[in-house]
Amino acid sequence: MLTNRALWAIERNLDRPLTLSEIAEACGVSRYHLAHAFGATLGLAVMHYVRARRLTIAAQRLAGGANDILTLALDSGYGSHEAFSRAFRAEFGVTPETVRQKASTEDLAMVKAAKLLDASQVRLDEPRIVRGEPMLLVGLSGRHSFATNQNIPAQWQKFMAAYGTIRDKTPAIPIGVATDMDDDGNFTYVCGQEVSKVSAVPPGLIELRIPAQTYAVFVHREHVSTIGATYAAILNGWLPDHNRTAANGPVIERHLATFDPRTGLGGVEIWIPLKE
Repeated sequence: MLTNRALWAIERNLDRPLTLSEIAEACGVSRYHLAHAFGATLGLAVMHYVRARRLTIAAQRLAGGANDILTLALDSGYGSHEAFSRAFRAEFGVTPETVRQKASTEDLAMVKAAKLLDASQVRLDEPRIVRGEPMLLVGLSGRHSFATNQNIPAQWQKFMAAYGTIRDKTPAIPIGVATDMDDDGNFTYVCGQEVSKVSAVPPGLIELRIPAQTYAVFVHREHVSTIGATYAAILNGWLPDHNRTAANGPVIERHLATFDPRTGLGGVEIWIPLKE
């Protein structure tokens, strides 16, 4: 399982500098593939997990009597006492000096090493491999993370309120597009409608062009709220098992004709772009 391999690589090398590219290379996949798989599985960005684990270890050392905060900062990957203290306070809500003085981590939200995961919970149907044509969309864009993707349904509601203002719509059902993921697991999600041309973009909406791309198309048949488990199974299991890597391109979610937005049931297709 890909995320398990990443967890092992991280925990084994927390004592030295790590980048998303290095971890992805150790796992034999692209940065984008690893970032998406890890976030979909644990709800946490790769590098956020790395930082949180290092700060957790630092907190334990402070509580255990470590006095040299600068050395601890350098060991944790920070270039100065000040940078380390800012990150420590942002993570735990207290300063390193407070933890050292209390000699306790009891009140801190520590991030323990994640347990290796069972990859057998989701059974996937064999996907279709298709060549997607270029697409032109008008839609509503929002910035999200794996920790805040519960806000996407509200974005859909807002988009559908503006749906009638979009001109030159094709008969296609509106789609979701996830793109522009950064190293901290933040990504852009667009609720969009395919259009034949863009003569005018309504206020608050954007134009989005998706190039031609080869996709593996999977069907998520359960409630849409559990779609993260299907993403995890695809990215951690099916792609590595079939020697395929997700390309750094937009991922598309297409609601099936049977999908009911009132209930979240009816099925969604997940179009994963493949690295050629």
